[in-house]
Parts: sequence; structure tokens; C-alpha cells
Amino acid sequence: MKSGAVKAIRVIGVDCAAQPVNVGLALAELEPSGARIVEATTGRNADPATVIAGWLEGRQVGLIALDAPLGWPRPISESLAGHRAGEPIPAAPNDLFRRATDRFVRQEVGKQPLEVAADRIARAAHAALKLLARVREITGCPIPLIWGWGHLLEIGVIEVYPAATLSVRGLQCTRYKRRDQLKVRERLLAELGGELEIGSGALAAVENADAFDAMLCVVAARDFLSGNAMPPEDAELARQEGWIWVRRPGADRTSGP
Repeated sequence: MKSGAVKAIRVIGVDCAAQPVNVGLALAELEPSGARIVEATTGRNADPATVIAGWLEGRQVGLIALDAPLGWPRPISESLAGHRAGEPIPAAPNDLFRRATDRFVRQEVGKQPLEVAADRIARAAHAALKLLARVREITGCPIPLIWGWGHLLEIGVIEVYPAATLSVRGLQCTRYKRRDQLKVRERLLAELGGELEIGSGALAAVENADAFDAMLCVVAARDFLSGNAMPPEDAELARQEGWIWVRRPGADRTSGP
């Protein structure tokens, strides 16, 4: 965060999944020196919405970084509203099933997000929106989507993509999630250097890929709060489809909130 802003910000990283038991959760405190993971767990240990709400209790300012699409491509609604079975769909597949932010991330970072219309990711996206709604219900806070770091005057939420967060840093962004790839996850944490510190209470979370991705969501949130994440070119479209916040290629990794 820029000068004059809150010195320490509570950030919650959430690796979303269709099934609550597979949701990864990470709680961090962000300071100018970096992000410190205070706690990390999964939905296998507790209800994700309850955990997130508990971490936000008593807070007026905070950020939730969700790894899941928070919107659908505009052409889907435009093309299917009056569609009838057996009729052709004029929109091209890449326009119909990929959002503007998906194409942007591919162009700028070289990493293709999964299509939100695909079965597995669509179910995760639906579950993510349901999770967010439940957190709003428990906390009584509106928790809106935030569209710029300077707007963080309350508890807000952004969409992130851990694979792109790693890729833009030139780090391995695949083949680190299996149970037997613990050494890869440990190496990635070492390569993140001063950007991410794991507190003693969260060390065991590195063994779980879902919790690990939740911690990467925190790194992406730090990019956003530092002002180094790339904003949407079409703000109106992004508010309908959602936007993946990812660090600008070549941005200084040492800068922080």
C-alpha cells in the first residue's frame, strides 16, 4: 500500500473448489516488508465460510483473494438468451467460453486460465460465489469486488490466479500440486524469497496443495495492493465478467503494500 495507508492489512487467500472439503484457506498479515502467513488450513478441517468469517471478525478493512472465476463471459448471456435447441450459435467458441480477462492473461503472462464454461471450473466458480454469499451473510458485511488498491476502505474481494502469479515471476507454475511434490512446493516458497513468510503455525500447510495455492493467492493480493497488478482495459465489461488481478510483467517483486 502507498504511503499514508494502513500499515498492516489482513488478507485471506482462498483456493476455491466445488467441494468444501477441498477449499484451501490462508490467513496473512501484509506489511511493507512482505506477507506473513499466520494460519493455513482446508475445508476438510472446518467449514470454509465459518473460518473466513472468523478471521474477519472485528475487522473493518481487509481483502479476500479468491482463486475462481467470479463472472461468466458476456457473450454467453447474449447468445443463449433467445437460443432454441438445434439452432446455430453465431459467437466464436473463444468468445463464448473465455472471458476478456482470460484472453488478457494469456496474452500478457502466457498462461491460459481454464474456461469458466468448462464443467469442473464452472462448478468451482458456482461454489465460490455461494461461499462468498455465505461469508457476507455471517459477517453482515457487503464485501464488494474491489477495482483498485486505493479503494480498499472496507472488506473487499478480488479474483486471482496462482498459476499466473507464479508464471509472471518466471517460476514453475505446473506439476507442484501432487502429494509427492512437496519438495517442489518447498522450493517455490524459497524462490518467493522475501515476498512470503510462513509462520510456525502454518508450516504444515505446505504439505497440502490446496492450502499452498491459498498462500499463493496471498502473494497475488500483495501484487494488487502494491499497485503492480494490471487493471482491466474495459472496466464495465470487467464488472460483468470478473477480472483476474496479476502482477505486471517486469514489476519490482520487492515492492509491497
